[in-house]
Amino acid sequence: MPGRLIPIVTNEIYHIFNRGVASQPTFFNKRDYDRALESFSYYQNSNPPIKYSRFLSLPTKQRAEILQDLSKKKNYLVEIISYCLMPNHFHFLLRQIQEAGIAKFMSNFTNSYTRYINTKLERTGPLFTGKFKSVRVETQKQLLHVSRYIHLNPYTSFVVKTLEDLQNYHYSSFPEFIGRTSLALCSKDDVLADFKTIKQYEQFVYDQADYQRALHRIRHLLLE
Repeated sequence: MPGRLIPIVTNEIYHIFNRGVASQPTFFNKRDYDRALESFSYYQNSNPPIKYSRFLSLPTKQRAEILQDLSKKKNYLVEIISYCLMPNHFHFLLRQIQEAGIAKFMSNFTNSYTRYINTKLERTGPLFTGKFKSVRVETQKQLLHVSRYIHLNPYTSFVVKTLEDLQNYHYSSFPEFIGRTSLALCSKDDVLADFKTIKQYEQFVYDQADYQRALHRIRHLLLE
């Protein structure tokens, strides 16, 4: 398989995304979404001692010891700035911390999650389409807009109906950004530095919500 034409540069930020083969579903229920969240949190670490599937089979005490050790080391492949898991695709905003860190992170995450789904559904073959897509984020303005685009995805695609529902969409980092969850998976400072309060960021996201949803609707009409 040919390598990536545009190399991913360490210490730079990228919008990373991919979708299911033939746009088929990749996340089927709450347990699948939770498994994906747990998996990419685990594989953010550079050298986890065992595969995540093996980790889950360990006694509770041993799992806690491994997580505590990884937390102390903070030896990450990437910083996760924001993310959103959707029924048939996903988005990440990632800063690469180690050389080839994004590629290794994405490979570990998608391979682990694909094995989980293939075992569960008794299927074979890839779950996601080829190589993931990447777009380098070159300016602070672009960073803010990509963050907003990612966080609006469930609303844009009518996965949730209202902005209140968006606040509680557990498979996105938006609830973390606005203080609606105890999860702490993201490095939010790069985005939130432009806002005096969390409420200002929340409003920044909402200001584009209906426009982004309208564009999504028009795009689908044009493709029909």
